Amino acid sequence: MRQELLSLPKTLADDVARNLVMVARLIDEDPEEAYAYSRIALRLASRVAAVREAAGFAAYANQKYSEALAEFRAARRMTGSADLWPVMADCERGMGRPERALAMAGEPEVRRLDKAGQVEMRLVAAGARRDMDQLDAAIVTLQSPELASNSVQPWTARLRYAYADALLAAGREDEAREWFAKAAESDKDGATDASDRLAELDGVEFVDALDDSEEIEETGATAAGPGTATSGTDSDQASEAEAKSADVETGESSSPAEADEPRENGSDQG
Repeated sequence: MRQELLSLPKTLADDVARNLVMVARLIDEDPEEAYAYSRIALRLASRVAAVREAAGFAAYANQKYSEALAEFRAARRMTGSADLWPVMADCERGMGRPERALAMAGEPEVRRLDKAGQVEMRLVAAGARRDMDQLDAAIVTLQSPELASNSVQPWTARLRYAYADALLAAGREDEAREWFAKAAESDKDGATDASDRLAELDGVEFVDALDDSEEIEETGATAAGPGTATSGTDSDQASEAEAKSADVETGESSSPAEADEPRENGSDQG
């Protein structure tokens, strides 16, 4: 990318580079903002392939598939590379043309892809099969040496997850559970929600502890009983009554400092 930007005047190259950096930083967390930066870079340097590619990915992240496909095609014309072929096919899926995505999976460009690109193309083709309600064909499409391999590669978790999801959609729950477990085992970076899907199949329900504590706080004043914290005002009144009772029994009185001393955290916690 730096090499491509050398074709621009220094100041312009710096401005374009800053916008491309922001696209990369924001595309996962704030895709709309990343898209805005990509449009600035595109306006500044539309003849740079790296800019067209970045604009394509920003549009893709915002589900603007037609726009993304146009940018990817432009970048491919400029570079002659086949690296964008799988994501171009997925844009066809996003535009409601799974048949076109499947046709691209059989084109000569696929043979020019590296291993990661070929796995990605397989994932896209399986997704296209599912779009067409061809679940069995989707399962067969994902069955490959890469799926059967015990070694963990960058694509392993996503490939196993897609296979498990296809099995589940086909009603093969036991096999799906096995492959969700394998996907979770290989997903060290949390790229998928395989662990959650596995827990769901096992009937495990997660409860938000924060919600529970808030509910207790809201109901504490009305549901107070033995061993239950009371609200701040009731707690102070109860303490004052206890102190007076103690004075009557012992004949002693609490000093003002002791009687008025505020309680830590507002109330006893039982």
